[in-house]
Amino acid sequence: MKNLIASVFWALSVFLAALPGVSQAQQSDADGVWIQVAARPSLLEAQDEARTLSTLLPDVSGYALGGGWYGIVLGPYTRSDAEQVLRVYRAEGQIPRDSFITFSSNLNTRFYPVGPETETLAPAPVQSPAPEDNTQVAAVTEDTAPVSSLPDETPAEARRSEQALTREERMDLQVALKASGFYTSAIDGAFGRGTRASMSDWQSANGFEPTGVLTTAQRKALMDEYNAPLISTGVAPYTDTRAGIRVDLPLGEVAFSRYEPPFAHFESSGSLGVEVLLISQPGDRRTLYGLYDIMQTLEVVPLEGPRERSGDQFSLEGRNSRIVSYTEARLENGEIKGFTLIWPTGDEARRSRVLSRMQESFTRQPGVLDPATGTEDTQSIDLVSGLEIRKPKLSHSGFFASSDGIVVTTAAVVNSCGRITIDRDVSAEVLLADADAGVAVLKPSVPLAPMATAPLASVAPRLRSVLAVSGYSYGGILGAPSLTWGSLDDLKGLQGEAHLARLELTAQPGDAGGPLLDKQGTVHGMLLPLRTDGPVLPDGVRFALKGEVIRMALDKAGVGLPSTEAASSSDLPVSLLQKEATGLTTLVSCWE
Repeated sequence: MKNLIASVFWALSVFLAALPGVSQAQQSDADGVWIQVAARPSLLEAQDEARTLSTLLPDVSGYALGGGWYGIVLGPYTRSDAEQVLRVYRAEGQIPRDSFITFSSNLNTRFYPVGPETETLAPAPVQSPAPEDNTQVAAVTEDTAPVSSLPDETPAEARRSEQALTREERMDLQVALKASGFYTSAIDGAFGRGTRASMSDWQSANGFEPTGVLTTAQRKALMDEYNAPLISTGVAPYTDTRAGIRVDLPLGEVAFSRYEPPFAHFESSGSLGVEVLLISQPGDRRTLYGLYDIMQTLEVVPLEGPRERSGDQFSLEGRNSRIVSYTEARLENGEIKGFTLIWPTGDEARRSRVLSRMQESFTRQPGVLDPATGTEDTQSIDLVSGLEIRKPKLSHSGFFASSDGIVVTTAAVVNSCGRITIDRDVSAEVLLADADAGVAVLKPSVPLAPMATAPLASVAPRLRSVLAVSGYSYGGILGAPSLTWGSLDDLKGLQGEAHLARLELTAQPGDAGGPLLDKQGTVHGMLLPLRTDGPVLPDGVRFALKGEVIRMALDKAGVGLPSTEAASSSDLPVSLLQKEATGLTTLVSCWE
């Protein structure tokens, strides 16, 4: 039946286009003509066909035809060029034999290619293809702006057709006028002086007589313009019975991929790079708040943006140079449901329209994803339900120098950071960064109460004495700092630098910034990162910044100097030393 209807519609289109009274007398080709090669009753089907044809031929576009049909056309061309293109492409079998010439007035809103339409332009001359050399027609750079094909009305007829509108339809017109910048008052469905003035302004801007009353054709043109973002991305209803969610999705840009509870993943299937997650899981408020925290660790939720959590719902928005991400979720009757929309940066008008449609259409239905499904899939500590966890650019170690959480670390870890965190998730500001000495002093955004603070030694340790560095050797993967043992080889650097101490110690990159402790738990300095701009040193050669330089940095940063009292007057058992070191050592991370 569907194919029969399509055939009848196609035949009728060809017949009408061939009528002299339609194609010759009533139509003008001054703005260019088109070759219609197909008409489909489904937007998704038409979009797919347009994409496929555009890989074979130039000048491919797609327009709504009215009545729920969508046409694929070539052009625009001058009339003579169009006749030559039609003849050659038919002969070569590149377009159907029943393709025909049509006019801009038969085309409504463009759905392919995606992007804003320009003002109506006269068709550029094209190099007509010759059958003998199979030369393709050169692409025209601009599209002809479509005009409504509905018959126009007199002002009296327009008022009568307007009276038949429902209140919701009148409000929709006000919303569309506001979105296009012509209306600034309340959306109330009442066509008063302000609404009439905005209609008149819209008519003038679009080349119509400014009567202040929109005809049926003009109302359609206004709503098609407003809904163009939804049409261009293929927004359509989607029901997921497993997740128990019904919502309008941009199905021209995303396609269902897989379930990894609590998410149903929809990956990009178009050219924009859009992604969608449907959220569905059983739980309570604690589960909801846990999801709120977990979502903020994911790459798809950038750090910058407003967040709100209250009662039984939350929302998250994140922005960076690549994407804009919006998430909302709500707890009802022991079920948490919501969605995430991930959109490329720089397409805000279309993103906001699609987001609004998703919010308006989101409906909870019976069913919820089973948290136990999908557990056989490959697991990784870098993934949560198939989504990559956000990772820092660089992580080093640091140590607490005061009871309110002031941290000493390396200058290298604070360079070119969009955000710095200590103690894993606490934002920090830089009080001091001395690149020459290699030290930085950080202040947490909220006061912290560390389990221990570093007692800085007042005298240097003896040469060859045993020392240990406490650090997050592998960037925090192990969850706690570890001790790496070595010894003091010299109280100066290789070039005689008095502020350095040379160590015989094999450490990992993440240990840089960690405190250098003796067996009594006293801090004698801070391990520096390996330099990459000098000679390659033998394995086991490392350098530490002396305690006296750290004291100077803290004083310059306006921080009270730490105690010089040793943690113990005698050597501590390794277990107690490890406990002391864990209390005063923290992870410092640099984020984009």
